[in-house]
Amino acid sequence: MVNSTATETIERRERPRAPAEHTASLGGANLNPFGDLHTLQHLSARLARSLRTVFEPVLRTSLRTWAEPIVVQRFADYSAERDGALTAWLPLAMTTAGASASDCRVLAVLDGGFVVETLDLFFGGNGDRPRVMPSEFTPAAEAMIRRLGQMVADPLSRAWEPLARVAFTPGHPEASPAMLQGVDGDDAMIVTRFGLAAGDREPVFIDLVYPVAALKPFAPTLTGKVVGRTATAEPKWRAGLTRAAMNVKFPVRSVLAEPTIALTTLMELKVGDVIPVSFGADVPVMVGGDRLGTGTVGTSNGYAAIRITQIDRLDEEDFQ
Repeated sequence: MVNSTATETIERRERPRAPAEHTASLGGANLNPFGDLHTLQHLSARLARSLRTVFEPVLRTSLRTWAEPIVVQRFADYSAERDGALTAWLPLAMTTAGASASDCRVLAVLDGGFVVETLDLFFGGNGDRPRVMPSEFTPAAEAMIRRLGQMVADPLSRAWEPLARVAFTPGHPEASPAMLQGVDGDDAMIVTRFGLAAGDREPVFIDLVYPVAALKPFAPTLTGKVVGRTATAEPKWRAGLTRAAMNVKFPVRSVLAEPTIALTTLMELKVGDVIPVSFGADVPVMVGGDRLGTGTVGTSNGYAAIRITQIDRLDEEDFQ
């Protein structure tokens, strides 16, 4: 777990996980009707970046977070991977904007040990877990599970925004998948897994399990390609911005001389005293607080003026 040191860190590339099933095998049902799932993988990557800031205050340590490759499998096969270990199964109701409550749900699956450690940290402990894990969750642990579910639900909604406005609401957690309503062992599930790791400690994995049936309303967006491109500015808007930028005014000044005098002389100054100054043929020309170049002092049309004799080279770093 995040708060226990392991003798060997499990890297995400070393986890033996079956790939997502993109095509149906001969004689078998196709579990994944959404194709290559690039869009959902992109969504998971967005969520993974948000989870670091969500869980660092709770776990009181800096974390690395990532999204693992998506897997599509039957729910019975997925739940069998838990080997009977204490696990929190938390339904998150999915509600689209402007729609009434629906039966679409995603499952947040949390390791029981991680829940117990987080609960201990919440009450000021060191994140320790008992030597013998309990067989079920206490009321305080169930409240922590719902709290963790809400912490995940908010950034999950934001991650979904490019596809659809979906709100996720935590329900009642269960310690056994057999207690979940509306979930059958033969149901096809899309498993998105997120890793949390602190330093060289063994990572914790949080799963968000989407029933394929729950994602069918979003099929048009899930099967579309994710295109990462920079929007091209509208020419008329760009021209107007350029004209506005060209009309910005900057103060231009030149320092002819900067004499220095002793404090005793300064204290004895009176009206009529003369402070001698001297300057060379070239004087600095300043624009704002930066040096533009040098010039010579003279007159133009009866006014004092400076003729630019040299412009200093401007580096790109000056504009960053």
